[in-house]
Amino acid sequence: MHPRGNTQAELQSNIPDMASDMVMPGPICLIKSKEGQLMVKQEALEILSAITQPVVVVAIVGLYRTGKSYLMNKLAGKQKGFSVGSTVQSHTKGIWMWCVPHPEKPGHTLVLLDTEGLGDVEKVDDKNDTQIFVLAILLSSTLVYNTMNKIDQGAIDLLYNVTELTDLLRSRKSPDLDVEDASDIVSFFPDLVWTLRDFYLSLETDGQLMTADEYLENSLKIKQGSDQRTQTFNLPRLCIQKFFPTKKCFVFDSPTHKKLSQLETLQDDELSLEFVQQVAEFSSHIYTKSKIKTLPGGIKVTGPRLESLVLTYVSAINSGALPCMENAVLALTQRENSAAVQKALAHYDELMVQKVQLPTETLQELLELHKASEREAIEIFTKNSFKDEDQSFQKELQTLLDAKRKDICKQNEEASSDCCSVLLQDIFGPLEEEVKQGLYSKPGGHNLYLQKTEELKKKYHQQPRKGTQAEEALQKYLKSKESVSNAILQTDQALTAKEKETKEARVKAEAAKAEAERLEAARRQNQQMMEQREKRHQQQIRQMEIERANYLAQQQREQERRLQRPKGSGWPIKLNCQGFTIRSSIYRGQCLSHKFLNVSYSKVLNNRDSCYLFFFFMKTQRN
Repeated sequence: MHPRGNTQAELQSNIPDMASDMVMPGPICLIKSKEGQLMVKQEALEILSAITQPVVVVAIVGLYRTGKSYLMNKLAGKQKGFSVGSTVQSHTKGIWMWCVPHPEKPGHTLVLLDTEGLGDVEKVDDKNDTQIFVLAILLSSTLVYNTMNKIDQGAIDLLYNVTELTDLLRSRKSPDLDVEDASDIVSFFPDLVWTLRDFYLSLETDGQLMTADEYLENSLKIKQGSDQRTQTFNLPRLCIQKFFPTKKCFVFDSPTHKKLSQLETLQDDELSLEFVQQVAEFSSHIYTKSKIKTLPGGIKVTGPRLESLVLTYVSAINSGALPCMENAVLALTQRENSAAVQKALAHYDELMVQKVQLPTETLQELLELHKASEREAIEIFTKNSFKDEDQSFQKELQTLLDAKRKDICKQNEEASSDCCSVLLQDIFGPLEEEVKQGLYSKPGGHNLYLQKTEELKKKYHQQPRKGTQAEEALQKYLKSKESVSNAILQTDQALTAKEKETKEARVKAEAAKAEAERLEAARRQNQQMMEQREKRHQQQIRQMEIERANYLAQQQREQERRLQRPKGSGWPIKLNCQGFTIRSSIYRGQCLSHKFLNVSYSKVLNNRDSCYLFFFFMKTQRN
């Protein structure tokens, strides 16, 4: 059952407070027994895992209904907490835990373990009693063995049966272990505090007073003799003395004449003064003398280490194996060093997140950041590691750090590739769009495309923080665009050839046109010349007609004068000259030379026409 006033939800909600204030408002079940199996409660483990301080673990065992829970409440400094029964029925089931700040040792936590009462008549199997007792011994640094009235053989045998190492406790894996061989684990056993409740005897022997400690030593004294009866008597005492070298005894008077059911409700002034003083002495001893729980090698146990021990021992008991301290230490080593490895890795990851901005410009930059973070991670591991004598966990850490280095390098490459891919798309995207629009599908377009590509490559190289994959990403991109470049080249070549053909045809056409224009010009020129000749011819004809008319008129006048001239003054003569018939006049029978002729008119009409030229010779007067 749960402690009164504390529900499971309330205890769970107090876990964060436990981590910071080391205070639990009340106890919580640590180990529960159900159907022959021990079960560890997760809520309790979470509380232990939050305690980073060394722990002093005080466990109490004993018969049920002997007031164990009352003493544990007093150690917690509380009137109530662990369930105090008021009937013949056992109240505490399994093992309950209460973690409180140590009242005498700052920086330490006092872990109180209240166990299920032994010898409950309602139990079918006593195996559970043994398991609970064994766990109390293994987990505690101080074991309070609570019995009633006096130290008798039954109480001694019960303690012996639990601590009988040949059947229950082992410190190493060898199955052969007797009492003599068990000296190596004596130092790991808790100190024994034997409490006697309702003690009614007088502490004296042979009329001499004795202390409670002397009473305990006297009860565990070895008898002389070698007979079987003596050996049977001595064996449990020898075992207890061997494995509990540090022992202390406290006796308690009856607390009150009132019923036990009212004990936790009574104030100190309502209890027996002797009882109150005895409880105070007991508490003071526990506070001042109880040691920190330690492991082989003097290793101090903290909350997480105690958590590991609980899990290891419970697992061994449930599997039917014997709890083994060596195995427990090995398991703790595994747990502690694994946690140290994880803590180191977490520190490495934290540093890399803070320092690294992917992608880095160079691989060397990333490796230097890795090495610096790796050094700090190894320092964290060294600080938190536990008995890593063969450095196996440090080697494991190094392997994991190497894997992280490879992983971060891969991430860096991927980040660089992604960054470059986006950058390439931003820079070359407009070029791709221009290609789609056909701006380079023209003669000379391929050269323009290559020029533009070189310009964009230069712009790409100028961009910072592209990472280690910058050149590879660029080459990969350009490789993917080779088909585009080839298509532009083919289009360029086809259009250039066509343009050349067109140009040649155009040149030929222009030449033909020019020739035609030249011929037309020549024709027009010839025609113009013919027209001009015809025009001149017509003008000549008109002129000749005018002259002929003038001539005829002149001739008419001359003829009229001749008719008026005396006869014999001259006569006409016909001359053949170049196929033309020329009529001239001979003066007085003489043919005068050219210079003596006054030619008034001479004109050839054509080869077939005849022109009559009339020469009139006048007698030249010579001086």
